[in-house]
Amino acid sequence: MADGAQRIPVLMYHRIGAAKNAWESRYSTPPDRFAKHMHHLAKRGLRACTLADFFAWQGQGESLPEGSFLLTFDDGFLGVYEHAAPVLDELAWPATVFLVSSLIGRKDEWCKTRNPGAASYPLLASKHISEMRNMGFTFQSHSRSHPDLTTLLEDQLVAELAGSRQDLENMLGEEVKYLAYPYGRFDESVLRATRAAGYEAAFCTQSGFNRRGVDLYCVRRLEICGTDTTSTLARKISFGSNDGSWQQSARYYMGRIADRLRF
Repeated sequence: MADGAQRIPVLMYHRIGAAKNAWESRYSTPPDRFAKHMHHLAKRGLRACTLADFFAWQGQGESLPEGSFLLTFDDGFLGVYEHAAPVLDELAWPATVFLVSSLIGRKDEWCKTRNPGAASYPLLASKHISEMRNMGFTFQSHSRSHPDLTTLLEDQLVAELAGSRQDLENMLGEEVKYLAYPYGRFDESVLRATRAAGYEAAFCTQSGFNRRGVDLYCVRRLEICGTDTTSTLARKISFGSNDGSWQQSARYYMGRIADRLRF
């Protein structure tokens, strides 16, 4: 039997903060609930790994301990600095934030037309990013302005993908290798543009586990919602599914039993 982790879940959070309506409750995790999530995982023996270690495991055959997971935050909300960073600093856990490069220090303009309350929230500024880098956070691209990339023309894709990468490299002073597709949406044109822009891998929103040999331009992630209890979170990780319900748990085990009975 091979040593170490054979599959690694990637957790996807968005904003850490109180939700003002039902729409926000999907994307906004209350600070106390986020803390409970992280401490629950720690008590179960799970541990966050770095982005570099994840890709060394994925592409170079390096070993990671069983129970490793990758922690990511999309969009770069200020609440990650205010509420998530202290919890992760206490645990000495790393995390990766995917930034919208033209909106650093501003607000999430793309949400105004989607949020029924038309609310917008502050994003990380360069001073927060600098401090968080010293705490073990890494920063990668989430495009330049958070569009649906599948709706863009070729020159627009270049501006969003290559442009964001250049913006972030200028700010961070280091190479930016990874992308998270806005809304998780991509097609063949987006894939070509992503590769052409120099990204070595990209994260999607398709659920499931990541094993060695996974498509590097569709790294799977589990969406963690603001309404998820610690039990729901645990089930999502156990089953590699965005459905953390008891019904999904029952379907999973019934399927396992059925598979065994076939033999």
